[in-house]
Amino acid sequence: MEDSRLVTPRLREEDSELDRTVRPRKLEEYIGQTQVKENLKIFIEAARKRGEALDHVLLYGPPGLGKTTLAHIIAAELGVQIRVTSGPAIERPGDLAALLTNLEENDVLFIDEIHRLNRAVEEVLYPAMEDYALDIIIGKGANARSLRIDLPKFTLVGATTRAGALSAPLRDRFGIINRLDFYSTADLVQIITRTARILKIAIDAEGANELARRARGTPRIANRLLKRVRDYAEVKANGVITAAVAAAALNRLEVDEKGLDRVDRLMLETIIGKFDGGPVGVETLAAATQEAVETIEDVCEPYLMQIGFLQRTPRGRVTTRLAWEHLGLKYNKKDETNQGELELG
Repeated sequence: MEDSRLVTPRLREEDSELDRTVRPRKLEEYIGQTQVKENLKIFIEAARKRGEALDHVLLYGPPGLGKTTLAHIIAAELGVQIRVTSGPAIERPGDLAALLTNLEENDVLFIDEIHRLNRAVEEVLYPAMEDYALDIIIGKGANARSLRIDLPKFTLVGATTRAGALSAPLRDRFGIINRLDFYSTADLVQIITRTARILKIAIDAEGANELARRARGTPRIANRLLKRVRDYAEVKANGVITAAVAAAALNRLEVDEKGLDRVDRLMLETIIGKFDGGPVGVETLAAATQEAVETIEDVCEPYLMQIGFLQRTPRGRVTTRLAWEHLGLKYNKKDETNQGELELG
């Protein structure tokens, strides 16, 4: 089950309190995503100088990279209130209308998983984003008439893990579009060190680096691993997280040196062992591993592709030589089908 995985980038119930405790409040406190941060700083400062609402902002990228945090920072930097909701929570156009009519001038409305808005709600959102107005139909049939309600100027911040699932008309109404990428090890070391300082966890530089290497480029995972390794250090060591302590703890938790867990390794082993290294379609792979297609596409694949273990081709998913070698298997370079030989290395 996806939510039970230690390295899932999705928000788990145990993460909520930690996220609130360590969440940066200002852009200067936000670590990583340098280009995105610098551009937002300019756009926010310009909007404040003009006394206007910031252009609508779309943040996209894999889960756990800080999209929600950035939305709260945008509101804080603008000095306005933020209303938070999600695509699945807005079931009817009336739900969206209630949110919009309760906004104050220049407020931020944050919609997580915006790609999951239903089409009827999306149609109401178009004039709200473009003209700051709601078009409401009163009555039915021949007696129906349209009523336009003016809205205060506001900024919509949308977050999605699947930018390709957004309709073109919705995507085109965002003036600022930013992709969040996986974090470098150096950035994650800073994040882990900052979290450890806030939570009063003893950790040295090598311990922070070991955690960062296994955190899959994702701050949420890094902070979660820090909490679990802290428990191990307190019981099995002297309470200080060193590289050796971190490695021992994460090995016990089946998180290897590349940040792969049992599910990731099962996926790679299935492609290699059952499908000769690929190509294999995602639905076939989901059936073979008993994982949801969405989990494979949104959680497993982005990171495996980022580290060069997996390729998407028109015919399906293919494992690379790096994946074979990581699993201790011999890869046949002469095999022109790019499938290799399943032999122990």
